[in-house]
Amino acid sequence: MKTITFKQKKTSSIALEFDELIPDEIYTWGESDFNKYEVPIGNSRFPLTDYFDIKVEGEAESPDEVKMIINGDLNRVKYIGCKMSGGEILCNSSVDLHVGAEMSGGTIIVDGNAAAHAGREMSGGYLEIKGNTKEFTGASYIGEWRGMTGGEIIVHGNAGKQCGECLSGGKITVLGNCDILAGIHMSKGVMEIQGDVNRWPGGQMKNGTIVINGKLGRLLEGFVFDEVVDNPDIEGKVYDGRFIKYTGDIGLNGKGTLLINADVNRDKLGEYGESDDEYTSIREYRNL
Repeated sequence: MKTITFKQKKTSSIALEFDELIPDEIYTWGESDFNKYEVPIGNSRFPLTDYFDIKVEGEAESPDEVKMIINGDLNRVKYIGCKMSGGEILCNSSVDLHVGAEMSGGTIIVDGNAAAHAGREMSGGYLEIKGNTKEFTGASYIGEWRGMTGGEIIVHGNAGKQCGECLSGGKITVLGNCDILAGIHMSKGVMEIQGDVNRWPGGQMKNGTIVINGKLGRLLEGFVFDEVVDNPDIEGKVYDGRFIKYTGDIGLNGKGTLLINADVNRDKLGEYGESDDEYTSIREYRNL
């Protein structure tokens, strides 16, 4: 097992790009290799050792045998773990954009918050964020129509807008609240939200499942009431309690499942039916 510890010496006002510093690329490196490496910063490159002291302990025969520990203020360090396929990265700070983007394996743990596009287009692996995330967690990138396809993301705090946008597989769990349009364009996979959801989960979803344990703000008109279910089983996990089940988005002939905690939402949904003024046209959120 090889442990590579990064100890920050100073920060940069322009974000450092760590996409080349993943276990796949550096599992054979020693301290002399890091001393020669120049990290991208904007349009230039600068010695990594200007910003971090690096200590290497042990040996590795593959990326899976590497553990990277990054200490310091990482709010201006982006692309951490981007495209990694194995190994482990522990970030002892909040991080900048694209942490875990396009990762296919391995583990990333962020002991803090994450900026936008965390876990973007993941196909495997495990990403755990112990704080909050901004928009587009587990989503697609601009112009793409496929977001996360596999793996697992856990957010201990709150998630920003369009979490799980274009979700095509895998699982996203948000233990806090979610902003608008969670699971928009979703076609597969599971989203579990323990807290409240602001508005419009599952817009234009074709398939997959969204489970909301907290309070739902507003529901789109493309979801139709199906039934009330007790202790639903979703891909082998049983969700305790009574849930209102909707199917949608019927505007796209979608067959997605939206499960909303019935006890928490009883005052809003009445006897499991919504009044018309709670619905919002799909045209309203297209202009956001």
